[in-house]
Amino acid sequence: MSEELEGGSLQEQIAVSGMYENWFLEYASYVILERAVPAVEDGLKPVQRRILHALNEMDDGRFNKVANVIGQTMQFHPHGDASINDAIVNLGQKDLVFDCQGNWGDLRTGDGAAAARYIEVRLSKFAKEVVFNPQTTDWQMSYDGRKKEPITLPVKFPLLLAQGVEGIAVGLATKIMPHNFCELIQASIDILSNKKFEIFPDFQTGGMVDVSNYIDGVRGSRIRVRAKIEELDKKTLVVKDIPFSTTTTSLIDSIIKANDTGKIKIKKVIDNTAKDVEIQIQLAPGISPDVTIDALYAFTDCEVSISPNACVIINEKPHFVGVSEILKVNTHQTVDLLKQELEIRKGELLERLLFSSLEKIFIENRIYRDIEECETFELVIETVDKGLEPFKKDFYREIVEDDILRLLEIRIKRISKFDSFKADEAMRRLEEELAEVEFHLANLIKYAIDYFKNLLAKFGKGRERKTEIQNFNTISATVVAAANQKLYVNREDGFIGYGLKKDEYVMDCSDIDDIIVFRSNGVCVVTKVQDKVFVGKDIIYCSVFKKNDDRKVYNLTYSDGKTGQSYVKRFKVTAVTRDREYKIVGADSKSKITYFSANENGEAEVIQVNLTASCKAKIKQFDYDFKNLAIKGRESMGNLLTKYPVRKIVLKSAGISTLGGVDIWYDPTIGRLNRDEHGIHIGNFEPKDLILVISKNGQYELTNFELTNRYPSEEVLYLHKFNPNGIISAAYFDGATKVNMIKRFKIETSTVDKKFHFITEHKASKLLAVSDNYAPDVQIKAKPDGKNTEISLLPIDELVEVRGWKAIGNKLNFNKLTEIEFIATETEEVESEELKVENAELKVESNEIESEKLKVKSEVEEDEPEFVINNLEEKKTEDEPEFIVNMPQIEKESGELKVESEKFKGESEDVPFEIKNLPDDYEKGNPGEQLGLF
Repeated sequence: MSEELEGGSLQEQIAVSGMYENWFLEYASYVILERAVPAVEDGLKPVQRRILHALNEMDDGRFNKVANVIGQTMQFHPHGDASINDAIVNLGQKDLVFDCQGNWGDLRTGDGAAAARYIEVRLSKFAKEVVFNPQTTDWQMSYDGRKKEPITLPVKFPLLLAQGVEGIAVGLATKIMPHNFCELIQASIDILSNKKFEIFPDFQTGGMVDVSNYIDGVRGSRIRVRAKIEELDKKTLVVKDIPFSTTTTSLIDSIIKANDTGKIKIKKVIDNTAKDVEIQIQLAPGISPDVTIDALYAFTDCEVSISPNACVIINEKPHFVGVSEILKVNTHQTVDLLKQELEIRKGELLERLLFSSLEKIFIENRIYRDIEECETFELVIETVDKGLEPFKKDFYREIVEDDILRLLEIRIKRISKFDSFKADEAMRRLEEELAEVEFHLANLIKYAIDYFKNLLAKFGKGRERKTEIQNFNTISATVVAAANQKLYVNREDGFIGYGLKKDEYVMDCSDIDDIIVFRSNGVCVVTKVQDKVFVGKDIIYCSVFKKNDDRKVYNLTYSDGKTGQSYVKRFKVTAVTRDREYKIVGADSKSKITYFSANENGEAEVIQVNLTASCKAKIKQFDYDFKNLAIKGRESMGNLLTKYPVRKIVLKSAGISTLGGVDIWYDPTIGRLNRDEHGIHIGNFEPKDLILVISKNGQYELTNFELTNRYPSEEVLYLHKFNPNGIISAAYFDGATKVNMIKRFKIETSTVDKKFHFITEHKASKLLAVSDNYAPDVQIKAKPDGKNTEISLLPIDELVEVRGWKAIGNKLNFNKLTEIEFIATETEEVESEELKVENAELKVESNEIESEKLKVKSEVEEDEPEFVINNLEEKKTEDEPEFIVNMPQIEKESGELKVESEKFKGESEDVPFEIKNLPDDYEKGNPGEQLGLF
């Protein structure tokens, strides 16, 4: 800046850069304070505050045209009618401070409101009660100086957190989620009661929200919001609620886009939204509903991620704070406003009592007669003041001239009709109210708590939480993406991709998959699938790569380029860096893979190794079983297979898994299976094992144990590994007959992924309890006299027999049954060690078959050991039935010895059997030989 004299005046020169800097700061400050960011005191932006103030001035109990409200607001808000109209519609759609009439649009569908001249609005009863009080409002002049407007409104409620807000200013933004009305009030009560509290977002659109990373809504926090998707049947999904910030139109568009790009496979999307949201998604044939639900969350707006950013104006400056701090400020502000109102009321009551006392003294002591002789007005005032002098000591403040003037304004008619008794009664009521106000001031926190409780009682109905709080599982896009491409390979030239349609087809894949490739030189590489990509020549294996797959095992042999010796190894590839080459057959560049297999479940095959004819080995052909080899890291050298040169290696026989079964857990929090030991352990699973799921609505279903399956905890009553020989006990209420029933049954169906109703299908029927214990005790609680609880504990055998799954069951004849529970019982166990028979075969020829039981007796007397083999199917021959069963293992279970999971006639089948009258002095080893059976 410099100064110079021009035309006889001193002028100031400012650099252009400085001018822009000042203007920008002024503009930014204006946008932040006057347009985009709400004040913490009332939670309102200036335009919202001015709308509410204008409506309050117009309020006569009737509806006002929104166009009229806009005109009235423009007296305070000089920014045009469009912004005011948008703000009114936004406030009206939040359904809290406005009563609305007409078409105000729909947040769920994205439909806009009708024109301002067609829709009407007025303040709600809630707004009148908590938002306005002229006596506690701080005022300022409007922009043109013609009217007064509130600086902030005296809101006695956390309005900002209830409505939420979003605004973009210059250099910063704010995004505060809406919270539940009732929960905010309860949290305010907890604050005043010095209790811990937590508040989480709640949206009008419903749906589900994961708040595990909400972190009080501060900068850097994040929430995930999901649509509520239900499985109508195996071919149809229904979206019931949509995520906050989306509409049914945008949601459907995202679904169609995901289908067009091949991420999901659907036939049709139908929007049946009316009063409630209903979007039907019809699936393509052969598509899993569970996987499609996950894919909808992964690739469409059925799941959205929102980053809250709580920024508010505090003391005319923007501050980034958490929602808990905002609530505390609002709560303590409410207490302060209530205190101000009480003090104002106290002052009013004291003044009314003062004047009532003055009036009584003035009339009863006939002071008004003493002024008859006064010739001047000053003398009249002096005379009245003199007449009041003896009583002044009883008043809470000094009597001033204005008090005397009020007394002189009393009409003669009032004086003539003055009733001392009524005056005393009125003063007594005022004193009682004053005492109550003083009590509230002395117990201000309790008064504030009662105020919040009263708000909850008056306005809380119908404002219960709409958005369900859940923990979401993390969905891997590569797992749920539809196989929308075909993978091809050119092994010799070293290319893979879905554009090589003239080359060798490998498998279906999605366009977001990673592909793992093994080359003959012992190099492994993982790369993103593309239209065509070079991965190196002489490819021996390529497939879709699943990260962290600890069940897939690679078996290989290789010849070491330096020594010429052959090695064998087993390894997993669970995690790699994409496009990085890993050497898995030693460091020498001449090393080569001579045999390779990829095994999805850790299978260990047998290979035949053929050595060269000229080698010095005595045995030039031998077998090697991979099950004898430990699984190690991919960079391990492996074990020596042979030091002689190898001519060829071929597969001799396929193997079985060496990894054993998979331990599966069920996490009810997210309703999913996992192998990470989260939740409830439901069993160890072999490939053919199934899960039995029993729902609260009285249906059971057999499913596989894929981790993509969904089992919502609010629907599931029982979930465990399926035991084909198990007995299910169930108690239920029959909606048709209004009686409680009990039944025992065996799962006889074998269809997977189909639900079967095993209780009556009346809409009022409900499952009360279920157990898989073979013979549980039944504990029944009842109140026959309506007061005292009687508890009965009965063996289930006394109540019901085992029947088919369609059987209705037996009635529970207990008057006013209140609760039923199955209590597991422990059966007696044989006090012996476990018996094992290795590779023993029992061959029996007999014609005696009774009730599907074949009894095989040894040449012994009565009370001697006896085999009983149950449920064997008859093998028809020309002469007589022949039964053959292999018994590699006998185990003790439930007081009898049973063979489980054995091969019968070349097929895997459970063959339960028992040995009766077992002698105490048997020896370990082969019990069949000891008992004279074979």
